[in-house]
Amino acid sequence: MSEGGGQQPPNPPVGQASLPAYMEPLFTRYQRDLPHWRLTGATYFVTWRLASGQVELSELERYLVARAILHFDTVRYEMFAWVVMNDHVHVLLKPSGQNELRQILHSWKSFTARSFQRDQGRTGRVWQSESFDRIIRDEEELLKTAHYILGKPAKRWPERMSYEWVGSNAIL
Repeated sequence: MSEGGGQQPPNPPVGQASLPAYMEPLFTRYQRDLPHWRLTGATYFVTWRLASGQVELSELERYLVARAILHFDTVRYEMFAWVVMNDHVHVLLKPSGQNELRQILHSWKSFTARSFQRDQGRTGRVWQSESFDRIIRDEEELLKTAHYILGKPAKRWPERMSYEWVGSNAIL
């Protein structure tokens, strides 16, 4: 019994947490190979990789991916940080308006894959069909993730003095 004399709602079974009713329309979850959680207004850290058997991205291809992911910045999403590595991409972004992360990722991956196949001579699947994404929970995690992304090139290639396929639109 609660203090007001009414009965408490039953707790969900162990391992089956539920969200408060006011959050239900804001939160969704779906699963392919990996689980994907969606929360209205959330910022996401996303990683996707080249498909198995694909050779590393050339400098021109890295430039084309960078251009594609920045093309709709401030229109469909707010990009906080990004890096295009030789075999994968990291982005830290917040979809805007009615734009969904799934659609944004599909747009980037399909546009760049078609371009690589048409203009760079790639064949077969270019990107893995699945991507990894994580909801950023607070400002501390946002800053930590942005620094991780921005530091990737120096960590992988410490001998390089500069790396042009990395950037940030946020004040870090």
